Amino acid sequence: MSATLTNTHKGGEFLITDAVSADTFIPERFSEEHLMMASMADEFLEAEVFPNLDRIDAQEAGLMESIMDKAGELGLLGISVPEEYGGFGKDFITGMLITEKLGAGHSFAVAMAAHTGIGTLPILYFGNKAQKDKYLPKLASGEWKASYCLTEPGSGSDALAAKTKAVLSADGKHYILNGQKMWITNAGFADVFVVFAQIDGDKFTGFIVEKGYDGLTLGEEEHKMGIKGSSTRQVFFMDCKVPVENLLGDIGKGHLIAFNILNIGRAKLAGAALGGCKRAITTSVNYASTREQFKLPIAKFGAIKHKLAEQAIRTFAMESSLYRAAHQIDEKEKQLLSEGKEFAKALLGAAEEYAVECAILKVYGSEVLDYVVDEGVQIFGGYGFSADYPMDRAYRDARINRIFEGTNEINRLLMLDMLLKRAMKGELDLMTPAQNVQKELMAIPDFGSGEDTPFAAEKKALSNMKKAALMVAGSAVQKYMMQLGKEQEIIMNIADMIIEIYTSESVLLRVENLTEMKDDDAAIYHDIMKTHLNDSIDRLNIAGKNAINSMAEGDENRMLHMGLKRFTKTAPFNSKEARRRIAKNLIDANKYCF
Repeated sequence: MSATLTNTHKGGEFLITDAVSADTFIPERFSEEHLMMASMADEFLEAEVFPNLDRIDAQEAGLMESIMDKAGELGLLGISVPEEYGGFGKDFITGMLITEKLGAGHSFAVAMAAHTGIGTLPILYFGNKAQKDKYLPKLASGEWKASYCLTEPGSGSDALAAKTKAVLSADGKHYILNGQKMWITNAGFADVFVVFAQIDGDKFTGFIVEKGYDGLTLGEEEHKMGIKGSSTRQVFFMDCKVPVENLLGDIGKGHLIAFNILNIGRAKLAGAALGGCKRAITTSVNYASTREQFKLPIAKFGAIKHKLAEQAIRTFAMESSLYRAAHQIDEKEKQLLSEGKEFAKALLGAAEEYAVECAILKVYGSEVLDYVVDEGVQIFGGYGFSADYPMDRAYRDARINRIFEGTNEINRLLMLDMLLKRAMKGELDLMTPAQNVQKELMAIPDFGSGEDTPFAAEKKALSNMKKAALMVAGSAVQKYMMQLGKEQEIIMNIADMIIEIYTSESVLLRVENLTEMKDDDAAIYHDIMKTHLNDSIDRLNIAGKNAINSMAEGDENRMLHMGLKRFTKTAPFNSKEARRRIAKNLIDANKYCF
């Protein structure tokens, strides 16, 4: 179905143009093949993962490897690997859907994502033909497991500050690696490690290192807050001899591997978070419908209905944003392939084009999952705090996602940085819309009701949200210029405004499509969209106020606040009744059902 849609928007362009619903992919357009593969993933979790969660968390010897082997037998490890290397060669949307489904699998989801994502993709996209021929078939089948060694004890968010060294041997046949990596997922059972090291002290470079190479040793398993079943160890290199033919990509170009893979990883993390959200909501609804207090199921109480509805609203917004972006990446990849780009560069180029959207997805997805599981614990009450009930594991496992794939703080800073860099390169015209907003502020306000067409009010509200963000961002850039990077609090305020815009627009676009598809049956989706938009505007307003008060005083402060008030004005809306209707749908279905 996605092939029938077109995508005319560049990455980040959502901030300055209005998207068209007809060009937007929504989950309700999954093909029969999509649904069949999703069902296979669901059945795999039910058969192999959910019955064994306690054993997985106890790191029972050989268990995770055996489950990974079974996933490999079904082809779940090779969804994105081309058929010539033993995979299914499916498109980006299919890969995202499988990531979502398996994302409900707690520690298994982490092991799986590390193997199929950051473990396999660097070889797929940056390996030469000999490397692909040697490693990809075994990785796609699960015969070999993969791991990714980037982080070091002192590097943290500064990923390129690696101290691990690689020195060419005297005979020129090997690179000798010395150094230490930490927080390495799958390290305990990995056969292949993608490792980053400095050649000559300043040439950040990737290598493919096999488990059996002399000089590679592992630390003990880390004791973690959550995802206890995933293997996480330090990896040590002491005069580790790596054949020169295992150098990955070009010398000094390791950052291209790390950063490009991160774009894909950020989007996929949101996909996995979505799977976790849906499972946690279903668990919450099941419990609320059976747990009685004051002789009534707690699902009958307004406070619980509010929680269930808000869990669903945010998850619906995340799903709408995720598949909108996945389709855009997929379409861009096809375009680049049609223009003659080689396979490896096509998807990486597509993900780079939508790097801003990938960062938004990562931040929003991880924070929605945190919200959902936190409210899940609250719905369970005292039992939510018990390790004998499912919310304990969901709560602990969710927390790492705000740190994985670049912390949420780093990703928020990157959003504005990437947008401004594209503007400076002439790839994105932010200046003209920002100037138009400034002119509008000086003009007489337009209090007209606008067009009397479906969604006209919501579209105007979204347009105003974009104006508010451009106003605040434009003022910040004008005031601080090249010093803006030092004002991280303001940048993060603006990033929050950008997130609200992208997610709100994604929900509206999806509901427009659903209205055409379902007609009279779309009323509940209107409730979701209107409630989300109503609250989103308020959140954007708060972020805008904080930014304005941080950077402006006197007349400038008053003018910006007047503009923000104008652009965030909303009509009265009874969100309580809308949430009650949303909750009723969940309770009647006894699961997440949107």
